Amino acid sequence: MIVFDADRIGPWVCERTGGKFEAGTSTAIGFETDGVLTAGVLYDMFNGRSICMHVAIEKPVTRSYTRTCFHYPFIQLQVHKVLGLVDSTNAAALRFDKHLGFVEEARIEGAGKVGDLVILTMTRQQCRWIKEAPNGR
Repeated sequence: MIVFDADRIGPWVCERTGGKFEAGTSTAIGFETDGVLTAGVLYDMFNGRSICMHVAIEKPVTRSYTRTCFHYPFIQLQVHKVLGLVDSTNAAALRFDKHLGFVEEARIEGAGKVGDLVILTMTRQQCRWIKEAPNGR
């Protein structure tokens, strides 16, 4: 089930991604399996044209959840780009983000937590998840 409780989901995502949840400046969308939070997306650094998206997933999610997670920035907020910031040593996160449709746009040497900071981006035109309405219709 898709849930909207940023004060619960934000810290959950940050515990898994090493980020920092700031109530009032961040929002989040979660996914529950049998009443337990098993996935979450935290959004922050919204500037009107772009937003950062941080993802933590412990169990598979539905396509409807994924569509909702991209509907929010591209349709509701009308951003031009969604950004993902990933340490170059986190191969699983890089692979997952690229599977979602993100592309590597830049790499800042030595700026990651351990390795380089990889900046992944996706434009609304590149996003295959918003071709349909979030409810699948």
